[in-house]
Amino acid sequence: MGEKMSEIINIENVTKKYGDFIAVDKLNLNIKKGSFIGLLGPNGAGKTTLISILIGLLKPSDGKVFIMGQEMSRNNVFLKKQIGIVPQHINLDKDLTVKENLILAAKLFRIKGKEREIQIEKLLDYMDLKKVENRISRNLSGGMKRKLMIAKALIHDPEILFLDEPTVGVDLNARRKIWDTLKVMKNMGKTIILTTHYIEEAEHLCEKIALMDKGRIFYNDTSENLKSSLGKYTVEYFDEHKITKYKYFKNIEDAKIFSSSIEENFILREVSLEDVFYNFTNRKVT
Repeated sequence: MGEKMSEIINIENVTKKYGDFIAVDKLNLNIKKGSFIGLLGPNGAGKTTLISILIGLLKPSDGKVFIMGQEMSRNNVFLKKQIGIVPQHINLDKDLTVKENLILAAKLFRIKGKEREIQIEKLLDYMDLKKVENRISRNLSGGMKRKLMIAKALIHDPEILFLDEPTVGVDLNARRKIWDTLKVMKNMGKTIILTTHYIEEAEHLCEKIALMDKGRIFYNDTSENLKSSLGKYTVEYFDEHKITKYKYFKNIEDAKIFSSSIEENFILREVSLEDVFYNFTNRKVT
């Protein structure tokens, strides 16, 4: 019972079909309150479709989503107030300033007067946007735009934050700053669900990683457990057709014995999360 109480999101047998195409396929996942989950998968895996279902934007063809014990639907106003959303595509009013974008977001959630002023000032400081508060948002750098989108999503102090590719198109420095912000939010007790193409991002931020392909989550565990399920060492080498191959080993001795038989160049290294992802997405998912 205690375990169930700690879960903030329950996805029960959710399927989403578009004609004959199955975007999400009989998916089950439970997410604990205060956890940071990374949803990792190739293009077309169903990540964005799943997020759209979780935030009530799409109705599943079958199955149900429960958040905080209530069924999510397009009309559930209470749940929508508990959720902050950072979409994949820029959702700023490009003709408004940074501060005006936040004022508009606050008005949509009916945050008024002094409370609105305090919250906006807090977010401008928190997201390091104070120095550009009067800049028209079309003139912001990619990193600043992404930070403003996160600030918008936090305007109503939501319990749950959904981020769909939040650092796509930003430089390394901006990405690292966004990572720091997300880590602080996790420490504040927020539940965060992140989709990303950047495997390093998921490994750095997320306590659990769900690997998704062809509409299914086929592995859901910590980064360390995912890696150890494959092995401890990777030998990366060319085969006779000059195609890169990977072989995984539980111990260094076996990896060295195998390596000694390779005539081409090879690399012997520790298993990475990228190895896990490559290995599983190149298998037939059943």
